[in-house]
Amino acid sequence: MRLLRLLLVVLIFLPEWVDAQSFYAIRRERSIIGSVGLGTSSYFGELANPGDYLNSKPSINLGMQYFLTNRVSVRSELTWFQLQGDDAKADDDGRRMRNLSFTANNWELNATGSVSLFPIGTRFYQRSKVNFYGFAGVGVLYSNPKAELNGQKYELQPLQTEGIEYGKFHFVIPYGLGVRFMLNPFLNLAIESGHRITFTDYLDDVSTVYKDQASFTDPIAAALADRKPELGLPGRPTGAIRGNPDRNDGYMFLNIKLEYYFPDDVFWNSNNKLYRSKRNANYKRRR
Repeated sequence: MRLLRLLLVVLIFLPEWVDAQSFYAIRRERSIIGSVGLGTSSYFGELANPGDYLNSKPSINLGMQYFLTNRVSVRSELTWFQLQGDDAKADDDGRRMRNLSFTANNWELNATGSVSLFPIGTRFYQRSKVNFYGFAGVGVLYSNPKAELNGQKYELQPLQTEGIEYGKFHFVIPYGLGVRFMLNPFLNLAIESGHRITFTDYLDDVSTVYKDQASFTDPIAAALADRKPELGLPGRPTGAIRGNPDRNDGYMFLNIKLEYYFPDDVFWNSNNKLYRSKRNANYKRRR
């Protein structure tokens, strides 16, 4: 968290201080946006209560965005986030008796396209004070679900608790909506909700049926495959339903982001570093 606070300070104050030293700061081309955000991540799968959006975990993201036109942009973001599910918190007795749980620290890298409802002005500081946008794209997720047993956490993927191999990397489709508020000529505050379509049902290590306990060679894998005996109840028979393979797992983000407009010539040499027309003294005024 100290690193995150440092990033926020640098993002907000350092660029403003640097640009304040130049009389021409407002006239430099700015079509590149850097962002840092905080938010929540919510999990949807076999170990979540249907309609439960409040059991959220933290997320942190960093991104870069480039405007191709005055409405269309492309961006890439790296997000760290947590997911969690626990049968002990379920509403129905059957779920609580199943007694499965998981936690996971995840990473997502994505590339998306975004379309804004209102165009920005001829110059970046003439953008709308409030603007809505939608986005969609592709991404790669790294997920490593773990479960706790006797005070120690174990990675579930190598244990193959259902006798099925699956990987830690998965393709995802991010999509969502957001609203962006202009704070000053160089800064935006954005509030964004983003959902993820995944192609796996193993974000939580739960998908199909119970494996024959006699087939396990690792006692830890056997114990984490069927946790009903921990409650003093008989174990599940082989082939009993453990999850629902007909519906993949998913997750969503709700984020608040600070966005800063970088000068284009920070990243490449531009033949048009300054606007050719003289700026209006009142640069905040709309066209």
